[in-house]
Amino acid sequence: MIAITGAAGFIGSNLAHRLSKEGNELLLIDHPLNEKRRANLAGLERFRFSEHLAFLDALNTNEIFPDVIFHLGANSSTTETDWGLLERDNVEYSRRLWNWCSREQKPYIYASSAATYGDGSHGFDDATHPRDLVPLNLYGKSKNEFDKWALSEVAKKGKIPPRWAGMKFFNVYGPREAHKDAMASVVWKAYRQIVSNGEVGLFRSNTPDIKDGEQKRDFVFVEDCIDHMLWLWRNPHGGGLYNSGTGHARTFLDLVRAVFAALNREPRIRFIDMPAEISRQYQNFTQATMTRLRSTGFDKNFTPLEDGVARSVAEIAGREIRASEKRTSGDDRTRRAQ
Repeated sequence: MIAITGAAGFIGSNLAHRLSKEGNELLLIDHPLNEKRRANLAGLERFRFSEHLAFLDALNTNEIFPDVIFHLGANSSTTETDWGLLERDNVEYSRRLWNWCSREQKPYIYASSAATYGDGSHGFDDATHPRDLVPLNLYGKSKNEFDKWALSEVAKKGKIPPRWAGMKFFNVYGPREAHKDAMASVVWKAYRQIVSNGEVGLFRSNTPDIKDGEQKRDFVFVEDCIDHMLWLWRNPHGGGLYNSGTGHARTFLDLVRAVFAALNREPRIRFIDMPAEISRQYQNFTQATMTRLRSTGFDKNFTPLEDGVARSVAEIAGREIRASEKRTSGDDRTRRAQ
């Protein structure tokens, strides 16, 4: 049995679908589901669902005994100001799962974040120790605190999970992120804006050294992130923190133009001022150093931005068509009943 926390979320649901297609038995863990998050699990077979606190209880009482835990659940709000909440959800919960995997000698793959790198002044190398990083927000701090704790456990040379990896996800995009709303990727937001009003708004640059729209990110397709996780679970390595990106930064203009191209439309882009609260913690450039993952033997090519965007747009459009047909069918049934 494979356990996935955050299983109805973006990366978690895509991982669940991949593993389900392989025929694996799944235990999916999350908060109680709303309609959008429940839709992310549509089509899955052979899975059980558990609420996230009940999952901890079941582990501790030996009611369940998963072969591996993929811990992708978290409070992912980059604007959260309650440190106690983040410490409980993102640090303490992660520790409890680590301790169980250490005790029972089961692999543990968990979500860290590229937000741990802060403004990038120390680079984006996963070989950099977390104690040398200064995240720009409390979410990034919570992820960094657990990374530091995990490495301290390893340094004690006591019992640790037999195979473990903290995944520093960069700017992930792809299917099944409609539920994220304001936290969704620019691909999803751009699609919605184009469909709604035919244009996309991007932030103006907040520094004279960078032109509007030429801020850069390491945009990584979600299926590539899943490739990284599954490789690190299934293949021997020394354990540690691993970047999950492409190693190639692209501009927001590149990304948005790819969305327009996927919709067969000419680009219409306008620039808007960046809110002060965002500007204070804004990363103008991210680019993952992928040397550590490659050193484990991972040699698969990354999905080109234009290809990943096209696949994402096709999935979003297809899902909206199916939802519309379902609503129409429901309306027809209602009218016939009347």
